[in-house]
Amino acid sequence: MKLISLAKAHGDSVAIFHGQTEYTYQQLLHHSAVVASSILGNANDLQESRVAYLVPAGFDYVTVQWGIWRAGGVAVPLSLSATEPELEYTITDSDAQRVITNTELSTKLAPLCQRLGIPLTVVDEISDGDPQPLPMIQSDRRAMILYTSGTTNKPKGVVSTHASVESQIEALVTAWQWQDSDVIPLFLPLHHIHGIINVLSCALWSGATVDTFSHFDADAILDQVAKNRYSVFMAVPTIYVKLIQLLQTTPDQQRQQIVQGFAEMRLMVSGSAALPASVHHEWTNLTGQALLERYGMTEIGMALSNPHTGERRPGAVGQPLPNVKIQLKSEAGEIIQTEGTAGEIQVQGPCVFLEYWNKPEATADSFDDGWFRTGDIAVIESGYFRIMGRQSVDIIKSGGYKLSALEIESVLLDHESIEQCAVVGVADDTWGEAVAVACVLQPDSELDLKELKTWCRTCMSTYKIPKQLKIVEQLPRNAMGKIQKPAVTRMFSEDQG
Repeated sequence: MKLISLAKAHGDSVAIFHGQTEYTYQQLLHHSAVVASSILGNANDLQESRVAYLVPAGFDYVTVQWGIWRAGGVAVPLSLSATEPELEYTITDSDAQRVITNTELSTKLAPLCQRLGIPLTVVDEISDGDPQPLPMIQSDRRAMILYTSGTTNKPKGVVSTHASVESQIEALVTAWQWQDSDVIPLFLPLHHIHGIINVLSCALWSGATVDTFSHFDADAILDQVAKNRYSVFMAVPTIYVKLIQLLQTTPDQQRQQIVQGFAEMRLMVSGSAALPASVHHEWTNLTGQALLERYGMTEIGMALSNPHTGERRPGAVGQPLPNVKIQLKSEAGEIIQTEGTAGEIQVQGPCVFLEYWNKPEATADSFDDGWFRTGDIAVIESGYFRIMGRQSVDIIKSGGYKLSALEIESVLLDHESIEQCAVVGVADDTWGEAVAVACVLQPDSELDLKELKTWCRTCMSTYKIPKQLKIVEQLPRNAMGKIQKPAVTRMFSEDQG
């Protein structure tokens, strides 16, 4: 495994910092070999046996993940916030042969593992010692199963090989210019690809240092930002919104130190959800940093990215990453060759997953002539891809028009009185679908329908929203005609048909 061979070259460099303790790459290598030896027992190779693990972010997480891989197993990370039924589903669906956790979480898993008849290993109880010889792992072997939270039915297990994992890491290390001098905080969940690949694996591949946190601890993280500890920062849009709100209420001197810490970072990335253009602009105005937005999913890793050096365009997700092929396909089955025409994103390349675990029909249905069908709709504008939304959820078909729920949400969030909003399509006998908007207003704010209509019409010339879009009724209202919290507003095209 290339990740392991690279770690050997990093030697005594600090790999993980947790709490007040530093752990080197050499320590990761030794302890992951000890973990591998422990779970191998008398076997020479786990032969792709699935091993589930519930371990918080930190040194033990990495030694368990690497230990499973080095023993020839398939790593199945579990969610720290999962309920017992959710844990049981993942463990049984993946046919895990063993579960690994730490002492603190063992009481949560012990009754479940006992009922299922699955061995439970407590990582901090594994005796140190000389590890046994470990098997050679070929890159085409299965490496990991991550469970997706699908919109229908139960989550599916996405199977990646060592080769696809390495391809995902290499693409990002190249595109985002990872360096061994980088230091990054890790507070994202480690049962999702964002935390596992984009942060943890890219950093360890590069010889960088990862500061691990069990959750997003704003005070602790901002304290380190103010001390200029970090060179790279990755978060979801919600966290950037929270940071903006926090900085607005932070005393001037402290805020200046934090803002300066952000300003001096070499890279800040937003992902896992659409970043409203207003948040992008506000963060740039506050810190001087243009957030790099990218696009990916569990099945393919990252596929599109704004450039590390070059224009990071608000509302866009950039261009294909190295060794990733992208095409857009229309509903009629035609490959889209022109800009400005919406189509489904389809992906080819070594980054693409192997299969959905034990679901051959679902696997076959997700490919179209060798291209993975993402189910996401996008357009190309001046060479950059822009995501319009999920094919089945975020694209609203009204009177022959395709409206992006994400675009409408992004515009509504620019209104000073709107704190949160969600846009969905609802059945309409005349137009097929009408647009329903649920809004939560800012504290102590009021917004009447006339004002919202006027504001939206003003925005139509600024944003790429159909000019015929019109708000025609609002439900519910209070006695004073004000939009309640949450408010539901229906919009449709006045000159369709």
